[in-house]
Amino acid sequence: MTFAAWRQPRAILWAAVGVVALGFLIALEIAARHYGQPGPITNQAKEVVLAPKSGPLLYASMALMMVVLTWRERFIAAGIAVGIDVVFFLVRWALDVKMMFGNGALWVVLGYAVIAVTRRTGRERVLLLKGVGLGLLLVAGRKTGDTWLLITSKTRPAVLDQYVATADHALGNPSWLAGRIVKATGPIGDHILDYVYIQLAVAAVLVSLYQLRNVAAERRFPSHYLVRTFLMIGLLGPGIYMIFPVVGPIFAYGADGGHWAVADLWPNTPTPITAPHHMPFDEITPRNCMPSLHTAWATAIFIHSRKGPRILRFGGAFWLIATLGATLGFGYHYGTDIIAGVVFTLTIETALRAQERGWDRSGIQLVAYGTTIFTAFLVSYRFLPVYMAENPWVFGPLLILAMVSVIYAYVRTTKAWEPKPVPVPQLEPQPELV
Repeated sequence: MTFAAWRQPRAILWAAVGVVALGFLIALEIAARHYGQPGPITNQAKEVVLAPKSGPLLYASMALMMVVLTWRERFIAAGIAVGIDVVFFLVRWALDVKMMFGNGALWVVLGYAVIAVTRRTGRERVLLLKGVGLGLLLVAGRKTGDTWLLITSKTRPAVLDQYVATADHALGNPSWLAGRIVKATGPIGDHILDYVYIQLAVAAVLVSLYQLRNVAAERRFPSHYLVRTFLMIGLLGPGIYMIFPVVGPIFAYGADGGHWAVADLWPNTPTPITAPHHMPFDEITPRNCMPSLHTAWATAIFIHSRKGPRILRFGGAFWLIATLGATLGFGYHYGTDIIAGVVFTLTIETALRAQERGWDRSGIQLVAYGTTIFTAFLVSYRFLPVYMAENPWVFGPLLILAMVSVIYAYVRTTKAWEPKPVPVPQLEPQPELV
């Protein structure tokens, strides 16, 4: 098949994906407007001029876009972005308004979109548009996530925290333990974990930049890299939020929940084992606990950092451990959310890798197994919480064993997928001619 013949259906596919994505963003924009809030399109458009919500995220998105550029073009783009931000900084300082950088990075990304359409042709245009799309996907994913969280708080007036908190007794209430540990570390531990928790996307970009380091030279993207997993987690996760709405211990059982909380118990007093029921909650707090997507994303970072240099592997391990400490120690998640998030990520990662290499029996089996375990977690949390809490020495090990079994199956399966080294044939020595 010729390149032109292959390119046409691929172009149609990408055009269809683009139309669906645009329709999804428009639908979220309409939904947000229905609740009196700006949607992802409006929020992103505002950041062209107004102070962005996250400057580091915009510069991280520009860094992703620059993987398709030469080093000279990268230095020029970075200089232009910084120069624009300096101008914005001076204007905001003079007007005494909110200070934040990042507009320059967004301008550069949008500028290269114009350059791709007007100044590039053929494969060079496609490659640059892919780079621009990759950068914009990162910021669009953040804005889309914010809108999804708004929708969960407005459309799910009752939450299932009592079910999850009761089931969490089987794991020993790890959020209560981690909360006391973080509190004991004082402001230093609190600030470190808070930074790790907030800048998770930046860590993902660092790993992605390593994976995409050869794009400019090879003029093509690798078939699988971290951003694909990151986006798929963000796409599927909010759907689970709608099915299993949970706000987290610091809201349902802590001071942050106000009069909506069951009681002010977190992190000093574990919840009593009683028959759980649906509990009403406010229309502001996102129902974004089950599964823990921060754990899911940190797990994906850990997985994709394993083939990098030592400092990247160390960073991936640190970010995973610190994210687990933050999600539990700040009272944002229960232990049951964490193990569900790990299984959630491994299932998605398996599906993406299986799709990349061609579906076979091992890939189908592992995706089915991960889906079954994840579903079993949700069903047991909902229908067996009291039984689990009353028998922690049975259900605690079962929950951990189920998660570990998915981890083991993933490691074993993906290791078998690795290409085997081909031994170099040894040439027999030739007799010397006298």
